[in-house]
Amino acid sequence: MAVPVEEAIAALSTFSLEDDQPEVQGPAVWISTERGATQSPIEYTDVSAYRLSLSEDTKALNQLNSLIQEGKEMASVLYTYRSCVKALPQLPDSMKQSQADLYLETYQVLDLEMSRLREIQRWQASAASKLAADMQRFSRPERRINGPTITHLWSMLKLLDVLVQLDHLKNAKASIPNDFSWYKRTFTQVSVHWQDTDSMREELDDLQIFLSTRWAILLNLHVEMFRVNNVEDILQVLIVFAVESLELDFALLFPERHILLRVLPVLVVLATSSEKDSESLYKRVKINRLINIFKNDPVIPAFPDLHLSPAAILKELAMYFQKFSTQTRLLTLPSPHELPPREAQDYQRHYLIINHIGAIRSEHDDFTVRFALSLNQLLLLKSSDSADVEWCKEVKGNMYDMVVEGFQLLSRWTARIWEQCAWKFSRPCKVSVPMESYEASGSFSDYEKVVRYNYSAEERKGLVELVSYIKSIGSMMQRCDTLVADALWETIHAEVQDFVQNTLATMLRTTFRKKKDLSRILSDMRTLSADWMANTSRPESDLQPLQHGGEESRGTFFHPRPVAPTSAQVHCLQFLIYEVVSGGNLRKPGGLFGNSGSEIPVNDLKQLETFFYKLSFFLHVLDYTVTVATLTDLGFLWFREFYLESSRVIQFPIECSLPWMLVDHVLDSQNAGLLESILMPFDIYNDSAQQALVVLKQRFLYDEIEAEVDHCFDIFVSKLCDNIFTYYKSWAASELLDPSFLFALDNGEKYSIQPMRFTALLKMTRVKLLGRTIDLRSLIAERMNKVFRENLEFLFDRFESQDLCCIVELEKLLDVLKHAHELLSKDLLMDAFNLMLSEMQENISLVSYSSRLASQIWMEMRNDFLPNFILCNTTQRFVRSSKVPSVPVQRPSVPSAKPNFYCGTQIATLEPMITGLQEALPKSIGLLPFDGGVTGCMRLVRENLNWASKPELKCEVLRGIKEIGSVLYWMGLLDIVLRELDTTHFMQTAPWLGLIPGVDGQILQGQDCGDSPVVTLFKSATAAIVSNPGCLDPTSFHTLSKQAEAADLLCKANMNTGSVLEYALAFTSAALDKYCSKWSAAPKTGFLDITTSKDFYRIFSGLQIGHLEESVQLPPNNHEILGDSVAWGGCTIIYLLGQQLHFELFDFSYQVLNVAEVEVAALIQTHKNPHLAQGWECLLEAMKKARRLNNHVFSMLKARCPLEDKVACAIKQSGAPLHRIKFENTVSAFETLPQKGV
Repeated sequence: MAVPVEEAIAALSTFSLEDDQPEVQGPAVWISTERGATQSPIEYTDVSAYRLSLSEDTKALNQLNSLIQEGKEMASVLYTYRSCVKALPQLPDSMKQSQADLYLETYQVLDLEMSRLREIQRWQASAASKLAADMQRFSRPERRINGPTITHLWSMLKLLDVLVQLDHLKNAKASIPNDFSWYKRTFTQVSVHWQDTDSMREELDDLQIFLSTRWAILLNLHVEMFRVNNVEDILQVLIVFAVESLELDFALLFPERHILLRVLPVLVVLATSSEKDSESLYKRVKINRLINIFKNDPVIPAFPDLHLSPAAILKELAMYFQKFSTQTRLLTLPSPHELPPREAQDYQRHYLIINHIGAIRSEHDDFTVRFALSLNQLLLLKSSDSADVEWCKEVKGNMYDMVVEGFQLLSRWTARIWEQCAWKFSRPCKVSVPMESYEASGSFSDYEKVVRYNYSAEERKGLVELVSYIKSIGSMMQRCDTLVADALWETIHAEVQDFVQNTLATMLRTTFRKKKDLSRILSDMRTLSADWMANTSRPESDLQPLQHGGEESRGTFFHPRPVAPTSAQVHCLQFLIYEVVSGGNLRKPGGLFGNSGSEIPVNDLKQLETFFYKLSFFLHVLDYTVTVATLTDLGFLWFREFYLESSRVIQFPIECSLPWMLVDHVLDSQNAGLLESILMPFDIYNDSAQQALVVLKQRFLYDEIEAEVDHCFDIFVSKLCDNIFTYYKSWAASELLDPSFLFALDNGEKYSIQPMRFTALLKMTRVKLLGRTIDLRSLIAERMNKVFRENLEFLFDRFESQDLCCIVELEKLLDVLKHAHELLSKDLLMDAFNLMLSEMQENISLVSYSSRLASQIWMEMRNDFLPNFILCNTTQRFVRSSKVPSVPVQRPSVPSAKPNFYCGTQIATLEPMITGLQEALPKSIGLLPFDGGVTGCMRLVRENLNWASKPELKCEVLRGIKEIGSVLYWMGLLDIVLRELDTTHFMQTAPWLGLIPGVDGQILQGQDCGDSPVVTLFKSATAAIVSNPGCLDPTSFHTLSKQAEAADLLCKANMNTGSVLEYALAFTSAALDKYCSKWSAAPKTGFLDITTSKDFYRIFSGLQIGHLEESVQLPPNNHEILGDSVAWGGCTIIYLLGQQLHFELFDFSYQVLNVAEVEVAALIQTHKNPHLAQGWECLLEAMKKARRLNNHVFSMLKARCPLEDKVACAIKQSGAPLHRIKFENTVSAFETLPQKGV
């Protein structure tokens, strides 16, 4: 069934094409070939319909406009001309026989370029002739209307400006005469065999004269002007018009003002070089007015990297125009490079943007608010069905005023950038450049002097701000062009109709009542522009109150319509107003509205003048889009054709490109206020590309711009991501700082991070660049994922290059990185941090049971921790001993990175060593006698333990036992942590599984032995849903119930996890089983062997007493080398071998302590000095401490692994748990270890 059109339109209106992308980029680029109102598509051919005797004027006007368009194309050819000779190949000596062919090929290449120069030569001659003839027509005495229209004056000035620019380019381009000399040389070589070359040679000679003569175009124009009769009058009219327009700021757009400034010195030279009285000019225009204009603007923009100086033009042209050389007051004006330092400073304050940026900022903020207010009022007006006529007129008139004000602001701001650039080009950097800025050759180019090193940091900041203001205002005005179009057209229509129907009607009844000639002109104005239909466009009921109001001043009512005047109507109205004011006399003193000798009252003259200037604004307002594009075009900031030629390079590096300099400054300055404007300078590339293709029409320029943009945007994204990463890392680190630490600091504020406005940039999904749309958000996300992975890689590389203690640093840096990821993920879609961490740990596979971090920790424990760290049992810490000679560990070097990236079994090894010590024991060692005292006992121990011949073996055994003890103690600490995690996990899952804790750590099932709560919940939910008749797919819910049962089984199975300490003891016991026959031999007689035993406890007893004796000697002592791990390792082996009682009975240090106690007791009973054992106090104290430590170890072992029969569990080599295993060869230890939960 078809949907009605009305409903479809209503449905479409509900869709929104807007998104949350902020407007932080300019209006990009307009690609349009349409002509605007200022370039009439009918070329003023409709003027003849108004019967104003303007056919001759119109014909000349159309001809001048065509010449202007052609001249701009010629200027583009000259400006973009690059030397062909540099690209020509040079033949080696071995190919001299091909010289003729090379000449022919060179000639063919150069002939194409020279044909363009010949075309420019012919065109300038034709243009000069036509311009001179046009001026001469207006200087004829028999002409009835003595003077061209204002539009015609502008066309003359524009054509003269094109000729001046062509002459200036021809003078500045050194590559043109160079190429011509090669062309002439090749022509001489290849034309030897040609016939009838005389005409070609004459043409070459003419072209050579044209190219080699400075100001040849102006000299030719001067000859053409004064060939028949003098044109001083029209030249003076042009000068007066230019001076008044500059003084009264008549030009709405800055290009018009620059045209007047460029042609004015040339006009003065031409006007004063005539054969007549050259001083007549200064009777109409005082010379002081000219001097003030030239002084106010000593530098005039001509081309992007070329400027003109009125003073320099006047001085140079004085050599070619002898009569002008007498104008000493004009010739004494200083050129820009001749300015005294004080005057140069004054001009610099005028030209530099930083001196005006405060006022510009205020203007921008004020205009933005008022423009938005006017736009909102217009939207409100459009949404209301009926509105008051006066309020409607006020709102639309206010919108028109805001548009005109916006154009004036944009024109003034863009002109400031043009003029600052021209000033910079005229005043190169002369101060010394920092050494790091020099190239390898130690010098820098002229372009670097005027651009790269000629802008300070503050000047770059000010330029970025102004570019942002221009682009933001332009974008704001461009977006609402269709919205304000009707309001602008209605306002212009109302202005014109109010003037011609009311103001002119009043003048006809009063001032011009008896002046038939002037009344006829006013009537013509009403005839050609009055919209009489507007009077009848409203009902009579609406018109009657206004028509019979009784007040004549209210005038005729008309209904505004969006019907704007054409350019021909504006042209004719300006002409008629000028005729009324001047009476058709060009020579009338006082200028356009000087009122010298005029019979028109001042009030009427003021009304005519106001409307006259408004007419010029109307055309620019009607060309709304074209005007905005012109005023926001900053593409000239990229072009550097003149300096490329003078520097003799193909292209400058991007460090010399002003747009990239601005982007780079924003990135490096870390200025939060400029950050949102970072994309605005890229709009300069859009403008320059548009100029290259549409205005200059040179594809190679576009290719160069495109290549630079590609390179710059890659660097931009990289540097921007680095800044974003650094900011978020710093932000995360500052948030993780201890608040008490910051509170205790006097300068804690330095650790706070100033907020940066990255949020707007992180939302940019459509960056318009050279006709392409770039998803900046996606590029940043891709780059940030890569940077986070690189940071993780660096952290793991850094950890792998350092010892195990750096695990603390790694943890903190990972916390900072993870928090930075959390903060950034709020504004950017990124990969999960755990996923990136797993990738960098090489633990992404489902079958990966290890990781890069775990492997590194194990290697560090094996190679560094166990050999080089000692245990302090009192503090329960492992510390690196400063006394022990460290075992060398091979590690990779510490990786360097950016600042933002910071923030086998031991028992098997012991077995042969223990065997060696057993062999060194004497065959019989009895109990220590009590009659010898401590001294005798220690002497007897030294005699029996004769291990002096094997000191290295003894040290290695102690080191091995120490490593075993360190591992077991570390496993005990790890077991404590894992038990805490198990408790937390149990508390979270037990309620869902129906489990409760029992006695002795047992886990018991609840009273209801049926299904667990989670299974019951899913089963009941499934039953309720399936029983509902509306359930379409009950299978999926049954599947959920089955999955709940599977999850219940898995979670319950994971509850019965063992202890890592018990696993370690089980493995140690299993390893000792292989050596039980050697370390714990059964006595042959069946009785306890006291004297001949060489079991492990006897070896460790000897090692311990030797270790204790050495530990009380002068440092370094053995305790600082081995720590308390020796006791943990030795006692564990003794306990697991079932030798604890033997050790406690027959340990040498224990026997010495018993002897010492008996000896001290006997001395006290006999009332003798109890300090006879003097000298052994430290050793006895060490023995007591060792006995307490041994008892502590045995107590822990008895608690964690008693020697009764219990079921044990272990871990297979594959990593799987092995339950209920038996150790068959364990004769003196235990058979099984307890399993948790059994």
